[in-house]
Amino acid sequence: MSIHDFTLTAIDGTECSLKDYAGKVLLIVNTASACGMTPQYAGLEKLHETHPGLVVLGFPCNQFGGQEPGTEKEIALFCETQFAVTFPLFAKIEVNGEGAHPLYAYLKTETPGGEQGTEIGWNFTKFLVGRDGKPIARYSPRTPPADIEADITSALAA
Repeated sequence: MSIHDFTLTAIDGTECSLKDYAGKVLLIVNTASACGMTPQYAGLEKLHETHPGLVVLGFPCNQFGGQEPGTEKEIALFCETQFAVTFPLFAKIEVNGEGAHPLYAYLKTETPGGEQGTEIGWNFTKFLVGRDGKPIARYSPRTPPADIEADITSALAA
C-alpha cells in the first residue's frame, strides 16, 4: 500500500487520485485558515515553488479549535488572496477519530510517534512522502516549513 492508492475530493469538488502524483515527492499538511500557524502557508508555498519535483498537498481540517469553519470556496479564496497559494488543496477532511479520512489513518500508522502518539496533535502537522508513495517522516505543527528543506532535498535526490 502507498498513498497512491487513495482518491480524494479536490477543493473544487472534483475527484483526484493520488496516483496522479506518482514520481513526485509530497508534503501533506492538514491546514486551517484561522490558526496561529496559518502563516505557515507562505513557507509551504515557497517550498512548493522552489523545489521542482515537490508537491505540497493541503488538507483543510476543522477538528482543532474550529479553526477552519469556512466552505471550500471560502478556504480556496482565502489561501489564494492571503498567501498566493498555488499548491493543490482538497475538500475539508477529518484527520482524527472515527471519521478520519483513510489517507490520514494510513499516514498516522506509517509514521507513529507524533506529539499525540499516532493521532494528529494540531493544524499544520506535516508528512513527507517519497516518490514511491511511502511516508518518510512526520513533522510537528510547530516545525516551520523551511526546517524541512534538507529532508525534502534528500528525498528529491533519492
